[in-house]
Amino acid sequence: MSQNRRTREIAHVGSVELFTPTIGDSRDFFVDVMGMTAVAEDGGSVYLHAWDDYETFTIKLTASETSGVGRTYLRASSEEALAEVASRLAVGGPGGDWVDDEVGIGPIFLTRDPDGHSIGVYWETEWYRAPAELKPALKNQAARFPGRGANVRRLDHVNYLAADVPANAAFLGESLGAMRTEQILSPEGPPAATWFTFSDKTYDLVYSADWTGSRGRLHHIALATDTREDILRAADVCLEAGVHIETGPHKHAIQQTFFLYVWEPGGNRVELCNAGARVMLAPDWETISWTPEERARGQAWGLQTIETFHTHGTPPVA
Repeated sequence: MSQNRRTREIAHVGSVELFTPTIGDSRDFFVDVMGMTAVAEDGGSVYLHAWDDYETFTIKLTASETSGVGRTYLRASSEEALAEVASRLAVGGPGGDWVDDEVGIGPIFLTRDPDGHSIGVYWETEWYRAPAELKPALKNQAARFPGRGANVRRLDHVNYLAADVPANAAFLGESLGAMRTEQILSPEGPPAATWFTFSDKTYDLVYSADWTGSRGRLHHIALATDTREDILRAADVCLEAGVHIETGPHKHAIQQTFFLYVWEPGGNRVELCNAGARVMLAPDWETISWTPEERARGQAWGLQTIETFHTHGTPPVA
């Protein structure tokens, strides 16, 4: 791209679908440990809501033979923006189809990135209406603060694994109008990982090089907490619940995110994150590039990156 600017046609990441071979245990993890609420069931899927998400659902769990990521939904900034994005994807882009098959959102223009990840762009959405027992004291939040588990507030970002990071980065910038905020350069020069934002957040979607050469896999999804203290408490909650804690709490140098990584029972990696007060207000933000040598130093502080962070992805491959 000649310019690194947001078009603002995409407002934000709306929700994400996770595949799981243990849907009952995965549901319990997100409800009891993450503090989310199950709001609907449809066939082999369970819909979960984070307490301050204005939309109907935050995560869709779908029963499957293996783990991995299904659709990622992106909300357009207007009906006109949806039409513009869909036209650009259909003509000169990867193409796609209009579908209207999801709970609470639609019509959806369903497309795929160069790596095969399924992405749905939509405008119309049903706002979440809390039942009486979940009515908040403050009318400017979606639901009552759950006061259990990690108390995650919203979906923060999705980190994909990709066989070709530059191709996927070009797709996000040229077809969806995202702005690249940070990147890791590989020894050969092209980015080994890229962070993109559609909004004023530091990042919404990430592509990291898949060390196996596979396509369409997931590195992790991230759920946002209010404070660092929430993440510290979440580590204790996960310990008591027998959840596998992979690494953290530490602080990333890239994006300065305070984090905890755990594996939900289906095998998908889930990050609890708190990026503090960092926002991308500059409309012409200059991408921050990290060299392999800088990346090898590890986190801003905390322990060195654990080996499984570079080798675990879903679905698993031999």
